[in-house]
Amino acid sequence: MHHFCDDFGEEDRVEAKYKLSLKPIAIGNVILKNRIVMPPIATYQSTDDGKVTNKMLDYYGARATGNLAMIITEHSYIDICGKARQNQLSISSDGDIEGLKRLVDAIHKSGTRAVAQLNHAGSAAPSDVTGEIAKAPSSVILPVSPMMGDGTAPQELTVPQIAEIVEQFARAAERAKTAGYDGVEIHSAHAYLLNQFYSPLTNHREDNYGGNIDKRLRIHREVIRAVRDAVGKDFMISLRLGGCDYSEGGSVIEDSVYASKVLADAGIDMLNITGGMCRYTRKGHNEPGYFQDMSSAIKKAVSIPVMLTGGVKTLEDAETLLKNEAADLIGVGREIMKNPYWLNEQLEG
Repeated sequence: MHHFCDDFGEEDRVEAKYKLSLKPIAIGNVILKNRIVMPPIATYQSTDDGKVTNKMLDYYGARATGNLAMIITEHSYIDICGKARQNQLSISSDGDIEGLKRLVDAIHKSGTRAVAQLNHAGSAAPSDVTGEIAKAPSSVILPVSPMMGDGTAPQELTVPQIAEIVEQFARAAERAKTAGYDGVEIHSAHAYLLNQFYSPLTNHREDNYGGNIDKRLRIHREVIRAVRDAVGKDFMISLRLGGCDYSEGGSVIEDSVYASKVLADAGIDMLNITGGMCRYTRKGHNEPGYFQDMSSAIKKAVSIPVMLTGGVKTLEDAETLLKNEAADLIGVGREIMKNPYWLNEQLEG
């Protein structure tokens, strides 16, 4: 009996030390068992036409056994024109659903929630991959290094083409729901299409889709509404916001706070905060939660859960960020990529 008490005491101590990290949370109607999430990281292990492979089932299945609350699977293209790279995962056709179902099952098997990330690469889509000239809000070469896309200026999207892309996001979300995903994440970060609309560096339009921040967020509001109509009011929708470019003339923290309020009002259930044109790194920063200046400001401004990723190496890092109200959920990418059992091992000390 004495031995049992010892064990119990040890468990209690761990629970107390990581109280916030281990506390369940509701995202819309989805209950997460803790606050640790595997963010979307591209493996590019799909077939040439974007189908799920056994290698991916093994990879995600292993990470789901690591006690994570949720895995957001890698960015999936909603249309061939928006494909970012060879062997990227596809959610662009109904033929993709069967493989995605298997992927979701591999994650669900261990009691981890699965969310699909939907993406259109815009000017970051290389023509040798898509077979067509890239389309973007404006004919601007992406101000990112290393280069994304093929380094040529994209064609400016027409208004009917924008409407078509909005519709493609909705159809992709429908496929994710059919495949059994617990939710979808709309990708508006890391210099891809929706981020290109939001950032003043890449959106030079003079119509209703460009100019002030409300106009630069018009497509986002349309996508959220279309996705919500497609999946219904009870399905979880996240949006990954590349809120700040951290570069001259780009989006700033104030923009990210304003955008977050607009997007929350448009009906998303969660915001996943990261960089814009700087992508997922920040010059001169590698401390735990290196986007926390932005996520903390956003968390104060919205009532939906906010997720922060970047630089988290230990569960203690995560606990500190939660305690400091930098976010409600912590994404752990590199550590979980290297070691599927990272969280279990952190809990064992």
